[in-house]
Amino acid sequence: MIIDRIFLKFILVGGINTLFGSSLMFIMYNIFAFGYWTSSSANYIAGSILSFFLNKYWTFNVRKWSLFIVIVFIANIVISYLVAYKLARIALYYILADYSINVRDNAAMAVGICLFTGLNYIGQRYIVFRKETK
Repeated sequence: MIIDRIFLKFILVGGINTLFGSSLMFIMYNIFAFGYWTSSSANYIAGSILSFFLNKYWTFNVRKWSLFIVIVFIANIVISYLVAYKLARIALYYILADYSINVRDNAAMAVGICLFTGLNYIGQRYIVFRKETK
């Protein structure tokens, strides 16, 4: 079952990460004029560090340390990020073709958050922490 106690914990951790990382992302893009990829990747670098520890210890209750888990976690984050934000950008640039780049990028970043969350959950639950969860 996908929606269970682990999923709810993951969503709570994701909410904390989303508030933290999205704030950083939108501030970098809209106030400091960093680009789309720089702003969105800063979100996931900072948020992923927090996510690793919260999800490892609290959501999935994994206590052992393994370089393999760290590497697979990073790979999952990178793949989820690239797929989510590339798909979001392609789709929103098409859907919002008549709007400014700023509007399209902000919309794509917002949709990218949702796509990333789904992909990241699947990867963490069924690949990264699969042996340690029931």
